[in-house]
Amino acid sequence: MRPISIYLFAVLLAFPAAAQTDDMGKTLRDLQETNKAILKELQEIRKLLAQQAPASPQSGDALPAAAIDVSKRPFKGSPTAKVALIEFSDYQCSFCARFVRDTYPQLIKDYVDTNKIKYVFRDLPLEGVHPNAFKAAEAAHCGGEQGRFWEMHDQLFANSTNLASPDLSKYAEATRLNTGQFQQCLEGGKYTNAVRQEITDAGTLGITGTPSFFIGVVQPNGSVKVSKKLVGAKSFAEFKAVIDTLLTQ
Repeated sequence: MRPISIYLFAVLLAFPAAAQTDDMGKTLRDLQETNKAILKELQEIRKLLAQQAPASPQSGDALPAAAIDVSKRPFKGSPTAKVALIEFSDYQCSFCARFVRDTYPQLIKDYVDTNKIKYVFRDLPLEGVHPNAFKAAEAAHCGGEQGRFWEMHDQLFANSTNLASPDLSKYAEATRLNTGQFQQCLEGGKYTNAVRQEITDAGTLGITGTPSFFIGVVQPNGSVKVSKKLVGAKSFAEFKAVIDTLLTQ
């Protein structure tokens, strides 16, 4: 039964019972309270549906048919690695911050620092729920043009609940950027179109939530043929199982 049908059905049930009372004011108040309760439940239903969306086939569970071009995207590790891990992330996302805190360091230690994989970062700021995420993504790229993308990446995730514009300037200073150049880059919107294109690309690839990951084999032209998709702040063990399998093929 659709949520609106549930609402109408509940109102119809409530009305006959309320009509039996002689106090019309009480009847109206009861109906208003009933309506409020039903609307609250509908809001909860919407939240649950939104949370379940990434697991739905309609939300892009299928793997991309074509290899993904990752050229000109920030990456760590060997450019000639056999396997690549592509992360779509949002600097204001609590689950993304959890991944960076709990899983990312071990992936870097075991697979990136040993040149076993190429780790690619891509932006997906969810502007509807994270109003500061888009500007934070721009800030990371402004740091990147001074050779400190990953330092800004780490600063932003370490402070994911404090990403207002004045905070971004503090993080630029903490990463020893030229703050004048950084501000000019950020305020001038130098990377606005690039971040906007990342959002479009994510939608084309069926990515609807963060963090989301594609893991695959690097092709001769440098693109990545995806073998596995993971959604959410997964454990290191889940990544390890996929990566090790691809490395041994």
